[in-house]
Amino acid sequence: MNPTVPELLIGSLVAMSEPPEAEATGDFAAGRMGVLGLISFLCAQEAETGAAVRHAENDAIRALFAVAAREEWARELAGELRPLAEGQDRDFTLTGLDAANADLRRVLIRLQTVVEQSGHPDRERRILALLLEHARARSLKLPGQL
Repeated sequence: MNPTVPELLIGSLVAMSEPPEAEATGDFAAGRMGVLGLISFLCAQEAETGAAVRHAENDAIRALFAVAAREEWARELAGELRPLAEGQDRDFTLTGLDAANADLRRVLIRLQTVVEQSGHPDRERRILALLLEHARARSLKLPGQL
């Protein structure tokens, strides 16, 4: 599970609002504040790009499904791929986009399994390239990497 921005920010609020125990001061408290700062830094990046990245992922998966259905990469999935390929994001909250992304990825996993078993390395490479592109787009930078 990947924590969402709201979950991380709520966790940060809880961590900051609870007074530390007497033995948890000094270096421990300073470390805790450093971690909270880092979480806030990463959340800011995610808040800036998260919705656009998820929307682009969903569109790219749908485009792949359109090609796969048209070229019959997986006949047994074609009936499921076509309507998904024609779908659109309607809820542009991170939660809504994540839900659509999860639904699309479940079918993408099934498509990838069929493609792997069919012995078409070019199709398999296309799926892997898409997944790599998505991983790069979702990567966050640590301080000093910007």
